[in-house]
This record gives sequence, C-alpha cells and structure tokens, in this order.
Amino acid sequence: MKSKKKIIATMVFGMAVTGSAGVYAGTNLQKISAYLNHSIGFQVNGADYTPVDGNGKTLAPITYNNTTYLPVRAMADVLKVPVAFDASSNQVILGTNNSSAVTLAAVPYSAEQKQEINKAFANFQGFETAYAPFKMTSGDTFQKVDGSGDGVNFLFKHMRVVISPRDYSDSYDGTTVKLSNGTEGKWYTPSDLAMMTFKVADRYVTISSPDKSLSKAQLENVAVSVAKLSK
Repeated sequence: MKSKKKIIATMVFGMAVTGSAGVYAGTNLQKISAYLNHSIGFQVNGADYTPVDGNGKTLAPITYNNTTYLPVRAMADVLKVPVAFDASSNQVILGTNNSSAVTLAAVPYSAEQKQEINKAFANFQGFETAYAPFKMTSGDTFQKVDGSGDGVNFLFKHMRVVISPRDYSDSYDGTTVKLSNGTEGKWYTPSDLAMMTFKVADRYVTISSPDKSLSKAQLENVAVSVAKLSK
C-alpha cells in the first residue's frame, strides 16, 4: 500500500474481510483482503493496533462461515481517514474528499461545557462574547475548550478551532476561498499543516485538522457553523 491517504473507497456497510478470529490479537503482520471493487489488501499489525469503541472497550472481529467481518470504523481509525454513512445509497464512505459528500453532526455541548466556553471568553477584556463551532464532521468528538495565549481553542478528536481577536494569516501567503455563506477565508500553510482563517463579527477564526484526517472541503463546511453561543 503506497499511501493511506490514497485509499478513498466506498464500502458497503458491514464490510467483510478474510482472516482469522484473532486478526487483531496477533503479534505478526497479518494481511487481510477486503471484498471491495478491486480486492484492495489491508495490512494491520495486531501488536501495534487494537481498535476500541467510544468507551475504550476493545473491539473484536466477528467470524461467520470462515469469514471475518471487520468493523468499518475500526478501518477508518487505522487508516486515519474520516468515515461517513450515506443513507441515500446505504453505503459507508471512507476518506470523504468532496463537499457534496460531507456529512456533519451537531456538536452536543452540555450545560457544563457551555459554562466553560463562556468562562474562557470572559478572561479576555473586550472579547467576552462567546462564539463556538456548532457543527463537526460525522464521527468527530468535542474534547475540551482551552482559553490560553490570545485566543480560545476548541479541541476535537480530528479538528482544532481557534477564535482570536488577532489575524495571524496576514503573515503568510495563501489562497482565498469563499465559504458557502459568502464569507471569505484564506488557506495557508505555516508549517506542514494547512489552516484556514476567516472573520466572524469582530474576531478571527482559524480551523485545521492536526491529525490531517479531515479534508479542506470538510473543514470549510464546519467553518460556516461558527456563531455566537447562547448563555
């Protein structure tokens, strides 16, 4: 496999792969072949990778009639690409890379998390009004908010959103893009990570995917959800 990022495959939900029931537990490199369009092969090192669910519980493969069924989300995690479900075609999509196929989910801020967000903004004089992203890509998870430096950081599993009174993108060359709500953003790469900065009210929002699992199209779709947070 030349590149994990090159595997942009549409999979039928409940992907079947060949192998043994102990495919995750082995200490040697094991090859498992998926029944995809061209029988793409996957190699998973069981000694280094053990998939877990959202609660940290180890996932085990299911074997039936000598065929092992590998959870699709487990493959998404090992490939470090997003996973989305297209209900219209009853298909699971790994590695969404175009805006028409982007699936978003609401960020379920709890009352306690909203309180933390408001508190983080309150620490900045003249910048007390809280703003937040209200959408995330399907399968992502909001982790925490951190008010440090000269901005407020929203940390997700696959995304980082920084809301600041300062625009750092001016220091870099970049490419202008128009978001779906008409707002202009600027893509630039200060290191090896692409970032986009755009303005909302009197502040600047910078969005990126530190683990590089989200595409620019996905981040642009999330970006337009940044808005004022209610108390």
